[in-house]
Amino acid sequence: MALLRADRAAARNQEDPNANLCLLATVRAGEPQARTLVLRDVEERLALFFNASSPKAQEIDQSRTVAVLVHLPSMTVQYRLTCRLQAIPSSVVHHAWTGRPPTPKRLDWLYRRFPQGAELSSRERLVELLNEGATPKTAPRSAVGYYLEPRIVERLHLGQPDGIHDRRRYERQGDGWTEAILVP
Repeated sequence: MALLRADRAAARNQEDPNANLCLLATVRAGEPQARTLVLRDVEERLALFFNASSPKAQEIDQSRTVAVLVHLPSMTVQYRLTCRLQAIPSSVVHHAWTGRPPTPKRLDWLYRRFPQGAELSSRERLVELLNEGATPKTAPRSAVGYYLEPRIVERLHLGQPDGIHDRRRYERQGDGWTEAILVP
């Protein structure tokens, strides 16, 4: 996890637009689902925040195990994580929520009337709905967050001078990790 933190920090320094993003994979009715989310650092742990009205929240309720992909093109590195999710206390979620930009704050409140993924007549209607009223000061109860608890981490480093990719798997064993070199 220290290596992932260091790679993300280096990617941020290189202004990699993916440095704070991840791809979250879940399952809905036996079908794989994937979406890009902001990967946050909260209390020295990786975390995801979203609204409980979203389909991903329902998918997570079915299984607290998810796959997460972190791709850092500037570093020629990819991480695949198999994680259990642990709910973040609402007080921490609500404190973090106050630092969000205005539009995502308004979206969180809009989800009370129109759940994420609901159809609207036009983009103009969405903009109109988001511009109604002032930006909320407090998070709705539907704002949730989860800490990622990685159990398996695979790191693939493509940028090797000899052209042979470096692929390693780290697996959680008690309080430590085991490392295995894998054929790329």
